Order: sequence, then structure tokens, then C-alpha cells
Amino acid sequence: MAEFNAILYSVADRVARITLNRPEKRNALSFEMRREIVDALRMAERDDSVSVVLIDGAGTSFCSGYDITPGARESEQPPYGWVSSPYYQPWTDQFARSCLRDWLTIWDLLKPVVAKVHGNCLAGGTEIMSMADIAFVADDARIGYPPMRGQTTPDTLYFPWKMSMAQAKYLQLTGNSVTGREAAEMGWVAKSFPEADLEAETMRELRAIATIAPDLLAANKQSVNQAYEIMGFRTALQTAWQWHALSGHLRPGAGDFSRIAREKGLKSALQWRDEGFTREGFQ
Repeated sequence: MAEFNAILYSVADRVARITLNRPEKRNALSFEMRREIVDALRMAERDDSVSVVLIDGAGTSFCSGYDITPGARESEQPPYGWVSSPYYQPWTDQFARSCLRDWLTIWDLLKPVVAKVHGNCLAGGTEIMSMADIAFVADDARIGYPPMRGQTTPDTLYFPWKMSMAQAKYLQLTGNSVTGREAAEMGWVAKSFPEADLEAETMRELRAIATIAPDLLAANKQSVNQAYEIMGFRTALQTAWQWHALSGHLRPGAGDFSRIAREKGLKSALQWRDEGFTREGFQ
């Protein structure tokens, strides 16, 4: 078993398990956690005893999104590929570029990556889930992207690729969340199960997948990926940092959420962002 700080990593029965392990923060994605996820994915890709990779979360949630606690990032080493030069930092949105770079690791990995989602799966958590090759979720999981209500566009623009236009526009414009069962019904994820059965049903699926030769799994994954690449998948996702910069820095009111978080605390900022929806009974 490899040693990490923000994740757990283990291999058994040809399955490499990457567990997001900040349960006290509902597995909010710190820079450290993101680097360790990428390192673990690469480790699993190099390991011939691994056929498939599983990503799950410790505690009550899969992942509550990126860690946006004021001041949390200042003390951390930036993610891989971050260019802090003054020539690029002000306008290229290094944060969004680094997010897409990290999650394209999942897409490009030769081995299939499966997400097992329970509890909250929000914002950056949905980016991991949506870039995974297969997602199995709990029926009662909460899945959505609330930051689009008052902060920015997504760092990884997966919505048009994972569901119908009607659902993609509704969910991206509102930032509303759906249950795991609803996500399965709309085709966002592969299957949903009662939470009590999620682990057993996911492992049953993975044990079967792991009996397929790794080279054949790789060929099948890459052939499907290539079809989406031809349709413009990667090109569309590469526009994410531009929209993130425009919505997060240049639009009027772009700094309101961060200002409220600094002055009154993150809880107040979240309440400001979501109050119009919670008043109407939306999550």
C-alpha cells in the first residue's frame, strides 16, 4: 500500500482503489489531494496487477467540491503544470486550467476508471465523477454544481457531453442538484443502487470487469474516447478556462462571493449564493 496524506491507495483483486480521505471536510479537493489523485492514477496505470481503478470517498460524502475556504490555497503548493508567471497568471486562469489537466488524466489513462459516489457529490466532485469512464452512485446521493449560481462557470465543461441538451442547460443554468437515481435516469451515470448495496454492487461489477484482459480494456476505452475526440470533446473542454476567467474575474459582480466569504465567512457566502433557490425548495 502506497503512503499518501489526503487519499488512501490500495490494490486487491486487480482493482486499485483511490479513496478521497478528508472526511472532516467532506473530501473537499485541496491542491495536495489533487496531486495525490493524479499520482495514484499514474501508479495504477503502471501496475500490471491492476486492471481497473476505483475512486470513492471516505466518510459521509464522495466529494463536496474544491476547497474554497478563504486562505486555504495560499499555503499549498500549486497543482502540476501551474504557471505563475505574471505574463500568464492574470488572464489564463491557472486554477481552471489545472483542474482540466488533472481530470483529463482520468480520460487519458489506459485503464478504465470507475467512480463510486455516495452522499454529496458537488462541483469539482462532479467533474471527477463525470470524467470517469463509469459511475455507480447511491440512489440518494446529491449530485450538482451550485457554484454556477454566483461564482463561475464549471472548470470542466462536461455538461453537454454527459446528458441531453435539455438537462445540460437546466442543470448548468440553475446549479440545481439531482439524486443519484435521477442522474441514472437521465444517463448522467451508468447505474444507481440503494446506498446500503452500493459497495457490494460496485465491487460485483468491478470483479467482472477485471477478468477482461487489460490490453483489451484499453483498446475499448480508447476507441470510445476517440469517437468523442473526433466530435470535439477535448476542444470544447479546453475552452473551460476562458469562460472561467470571464465569469470569475471580468463580469460585473464576479468578486461578490469571495468578498462576502472574506468579510462574513464562507457560510454567509454560500447562503447568499443559494438563498433564491433554497427559498423555493431547491437544493
